Amino acid sequence: MGRLFGTDGVRGLANAELTPELGMALAATAARVLAETDRSHRPLAVVGRDPRASGEMLEAAVTAGLASAGADVLRVGVVPTPAVAHLVADLGADLGVMISASHNPMPDNGIKLFADGGHKLPDAVEDAIEARLYEPLDRPTGAQVGRVRDLADAGRRYLGHLLGALPAGTSLDGVRVVVDCANGGASALAPEAYRRAGAEVLAIHAEPDGLNINDGCGSTHLDQVADAVREHRADLGIAHDGDADRCLAVTAEGEVVDGDQIMAVLALALREAGELTADTLVTTVMSNLGLHLAMKEVGVTVRTTAVGDRYVLEELRAGGYALGGEQSGHLVLARHATTGDGLLTALRLMARMAQSGRTLAELAAVMVALPQVLVNVAVADKASVAASVRVREAVAEVEAELAGRGRVLLRPSGTEQVVRVMVEAPSEGVAEQLARRLAAVVGAVS
Repeated sequence: MGRLFGTDGVRGLANAELTPELGMALAATAARVLAETDRSHRPLAVVGRDPRASGEMLEAAVTAGLASAGADVLRVGVVPTPAVAHLVADLGADLGVMISASHNPMPDNGIKLFADGGHKLPDAVEDAIEARLYEPLDRPTGAQVGRVRDLADAGRRYLGHLLGALPAGTSLDGVRVVVDCANGGASALAPEAYRRAGAEVLAIHAEPDGLNINDGCGSTHLDQVADAVREHRADLGIAHDGDADRCLAVTAEGEVVDGDQIMAVLALALREAGELTADTLVTTVMSNLGLHLAMKEVGVTVRTTAVGDRYVLEELRAGGYALGGEQSGHLVLARHATTGDGLLTALRLMARMAQSGRTLAELAAVMVALPQVLVNVAVADKASVAASVRVREAVAEVEAELAGRGRVLLRPSGTEQVVRVMVEAPSEGVAEQLARRLAAVVGAVS
């Protein structure tokens, strides 16, 4: 059996792989493990969810598990994932639980855990929870059983935090934005946040019914928001995923602005404000070479991590850096958030437009993305590919052909028997040809 925790909590098909029994055991064990570090008070947990139907069932299970371990529970209802992280820190809670499978389809669900301060759990703590998952629980009784109540002003608290993170004196007055809420956790809060900041807002896919989350909409289907932007002559479009921890954008012309480009725009904004710590940006190895070249041109250092926002977060905390993220649109503004926050990212992006008087297309032009081709190669043994001299020689040949005008990345999947072959090159045709050539070598040696 593989590791229970993935790069972003525990996920699976709800009520099949991710059962109420697992949710209850996971919550109870997390409360026990985290409470052992501080026995001076009764643990407090914040529990939120996205609107998918199975969230109601899993919320009940998680809440029961926490209370059975002696933790008091504050239910905050349907909110974005970053709202739970913020509320854990704001309320001084010991633990946060977000029930969401992010951009996954509706039948899936997940459980994300946050420690005190709203930080994601380190691998060692996740391993401790997993190791003790089915240990007998010394259950409290009587007055020591956890109590459960609803936090009625959770949304108001989070909105206040978001608006307080705007640069002083900034108004989005005159900015017309289309926001695709993916029928997810931000369906009520994202349009409200942007309106309160002064923008004219048209919300689409903001009517969740428990079944339509991420269904042909949101950050994985950008054609929807692009069409709406052109139709309504908006200045930009914003697309969130089901739990709104990511943000992608489109220009007034309907052109996609991905996480790399948004990072480039915000890095320059933060540096101008004197807030880009050590003039450094943190991103993963999957970010486009164009981002590295653009940042080098303006004197910003780029530090890279393994794929996964948890690794970006670890590097941000270790170095005290201000900004990091992924091409997928998970961005962390570390001065204001402990995890990726799509609403905060969108607000700061629109603030940059308002302050500079420039369009999103003009701002995003600071970075020119190189064509990127990714080929997934099914293999019998990922280790044999990593050890293969033939593969290393093939990679060296391709890198020599690119001569610094592109790059190659071979990465074994963490969840599948697959090696991902990624090539960036000056043209789509060259990238495709070189990626296919390398993929053939990888497939032959495994």
